[in-house]
Amino acid sequence: MKAAVVTGKEIVTIEDVDVPTPKDDEVLIKIKTAGVCGSDLHLFRGTHAFRKPPAILGHEMAGDIVKVGKDVKRFKLGDRVTVEPQVGCGTCEFCKQGLTNLCVGKKVPGTPSWVGTFVEYFNAPERTLYKLDDKVSYEVGTLIEPLAVAVHALNRAGNAAEDCIVILGAGTIGLLCQVVAREAGFKTIITTDTAPFNREMSAKLGATAVLNPIDEDVVAKVKDLTGGRGADLAIVAAGADGILDQASACVRKRGEIGLVAMITHKIPFYCYSMVFNEQTMYGAMTYETRDFVKAAEMVNRGLDLSEFVTQKLPLERSQEALDVLSQKKEDVIKVVVTV
Repeated sequence: MKAAVVTGKEIVTIEDVDVPTPKDDEVLIKIKTAGVCGSDLHLFRGTHAFRKPPAILGHEMAGDIVKVGKDVKRFKLGDRVTVEPQVGCGTCEFCKQGLTNLCVGKKVPGTPSWVGTFVEYFNAPERTLYKLDDKVSYEVGTLIEPLAVAVHALNRAGNAAEDCIVILGAGTIGLLCQVVAREAGFKTIITTDTAPFNREMSAKLGATAVLNPIDEDVVAKVKDLTGGRGADLAIVAAGADGILDQASACVRKRGEIGLVAMITHKIPFYCYSMVFNEQTMYGAMTYETRDFVKAAEMVNRGLDLSEFVTQKLPLERSQEALDVLSQKKEDVIKVVVTV
């Protein structure tokens, strides 16, 4: 079968690889769509923490089941599905708490133990499968995975009142965090981004205020919109220098800062404000299974994310798909590869 493989820094080639043989508890899926993720860019650029070339791209997907292992009970041939792309060891302290995302021995796509999703066929254990409602397109089904990231980012907040949230960075994950915040009932949603198209998308999705951090005083605007109090929660979904300082300055005393951006370079942080205001900062790494369940329910119940898909390119043009997102020469939110 064909597979899109990162073979060097910013180089993708289409190669022939073996079709996976599903185990007794697995299914074989004919991939219809696969999403390009920020973590794929890290692999593409050579900055990923553990995935190094050569490696097959992708972990977001939707497709049809074409083969079923003998122990599979809940799914059948022809089912339209997506996959929670992580399998824990099952025995570590984190797996025992349901925190597969923190398992140090977890299996993920695009590594030697599991093929990536930029392929024609993909194998997955039954316990990782989620059915797609008939009305859900493959493209939107592919977005369940990044939506789960956003669900987890907000679920990690402990005491944040559902009043005011600031989302710093309105890329794919930032905008999905906006959708989750909207669905959760946040009354005031403030977003920032340097790209005009991203700001337009945020406004279309119903943000209370959409700010350009280059020429607007984000902190002053947040304080103005909250009567000087500050936001209850800030989600950091971009990696600009000074963004952690900005998040802390936006948040009220005893407020929270959620860090979901995978920032792979050192950035400065003046932490006095965080101590002085007794703020809490937390990280959000992918998602727990309950977050994926919630994301799948939201989409299957009618949450329309179709506007997020701004580019669709065939598997053979995977190099171009990565270039589009990496270089941002076009207006882009989510690039989807079709197989």
